[in-house]
Amino acid sequence: MEVHKNMNEEEKTVAEAAAPKAEAQKEVAVESAPAEEAAAPVSQMAQVIHDPNAPVVSVKELLEVGAHFGHMTRSWSPAFKPYIYTARSGIHIINLDITAQKIIEDYKLLRDIVQKGGKVLFVGTKKSAKDAVLEEAVRSGSFYVNNRWLGGTLTNFKVISTRAKLLKSLEQLEIDGVYDTMPKKTAIENKKTQAKLATTLEGIKEMRKLPDAMIVVDPKEEHNAVHEAMLLKIPVFALIGTNADPHCVTYPIPCNDDSSKAIKLVLGILADAVVEGKGGDVAYAYVKEDGDSAVFNDMIKGVDRMEEFKLIKMRIREDQYEARMAKKAGKKGQRMKPKKVFGHKPFGASDYHNDHSTGNKPATEAPKADDVAPAEEAPAEEKGE
Repeated sequence: MEVHKNMNEEEKTVAEAAAPKAEAQKEVAVESAPAEEAAAPVSQMAQVIHDPNAPVVSVKELLEVGAHFGHMTRSWSPAFKPYIYTARSGIHIINLDITAQKIIEDYKLLRDIVQKGGKVLFVGTKKSAKDAVLEEAVRSGSFYVNNRWLGGTLTNFKVISTRAKLLKSLEQLEIDGVYDTMPKKTAIENKKTQAKLATTLEGIKEMRKLPDAMIVVDPKEEHNAVHEAMLLKIPVFALIGTNADPHCVTYPIPCNDDSSKAIKLVLGILADAVVEGKGGDVAYAYVKEDGDSAVFNDMIKGVDRMEEFKLIKMRIREDQYEARMAKKAGKKGQRMKPKKVFGHKPFGASDYHNDHSTGNKPATEAPKADDVAPAEEAPAEEKGE
């Protein structure tokens, strides 16, 4: 019993000694928690706030996605000449130094528009731009048109807004399950109308006023949208190729407007301007890698060397293909020759064929020279006469 009492007394003394240490640790934890919570917003703000002079895109990134390729030299626009670097194999090469500078300038302008509460409309209906326009517009919380531009979408916005309201009302009917209580014919007609309106108005059904800026992929393809925006004095940021006039838009960005990778990169950077204007985190802008500071002239030389190797390989493959085709043609010519079969007469040389085709009897063989009797010589007198 005495031993148990001593053990209990020792445990009490140890607990009393450890109590101040535990309280001190709790106080330290409580004091450090606000410091960590205060440090978290700082780190998040550090991710959002960037150096205003830092480039949002590099020449290396543009070169990797093929943004320097233009259209054929025979289909170029002379107004695009200041943005052309050179020509290779009948294709114009765009100067990416100018392209990078234009993207940086347009990024700042677009960010300022969004910071003032402006709304942006993305437009791109060509096959290589549809998916990128939808994805980047949804990510940045902007409006978009990626199927078909309805004439008067901006200039006749009152009528378009009524059709958008009809689309929203039909969608609400479907959500509430009203189609199940309607007559079958009426429900089918309403669903057809809803699907037809959704193909053209899905991206702008929540747009209550005209946009403050427009981002267009290939203004030559979307000339109706650009014309309406210019009439209403809406600034147009356009990804423009060598076959279009850069003076038809407000802020041209010279690049490859047919490559899906190039469109994805440039649209992603412009969408980051919208996101940053709203206070969000960017995904494409300000991404810097080693070697990004290289000059376009030096990088294009490396690309030229790679293109030369590709051309050499293509020529070797073409020569090998021609040799194979010539060999096959020779073998085919040998196969087309008639084969001689031993003991077989040609079809036209048959006696039976000659007899029945002409209707005559078979000709008798000519007598040999030995069988013919020699002719009698005339008398000498007759010869003299």
